[in-house]
Amino acid sequence: MIVREIVSTCSNPHVARAAVLSIGGDFARRLSRDAAKRNLTSGAFAAGLVRRFSRQAGHGDWEGVGHAARGADQPILSGLRYILERVRELDEADPDPVEDWRAPTPLFSRCEAWRH
Repeated sequence: MIVREIVSTCSNPHVARAAVLSIGGDFARRLSRDAAKRNLTSGAFAAGLVRRFSRQAGHGDWEGVGHAARGADQPILSGLRYILERVRELDEADPDPVEDWRAPTPLFSRCEAWRH
């Protein structure tokens, strides 16, 4: 059940950002750097990784989340960290990773300054 809670709550960028900040340390700094490279906030990037995990994870990956959360002082943060690290491992192993969480680029601007 906690695995579902992690995915449902941390799919929200605001919740994911707060959770990443709570994890803190090198992990949070590294995730923020990776997010900035994609022109995203750490919350939007982390939430996208969680959603990607929920779509692509195998049975062993789900068991890994449960194992990471079980018995931890902060089970949701431990499970989230496992998810985020696992998705990054999968990206590194994939020679042609899909960058499906990039910020959308508008086709045109609605700003008045661009119309003149």
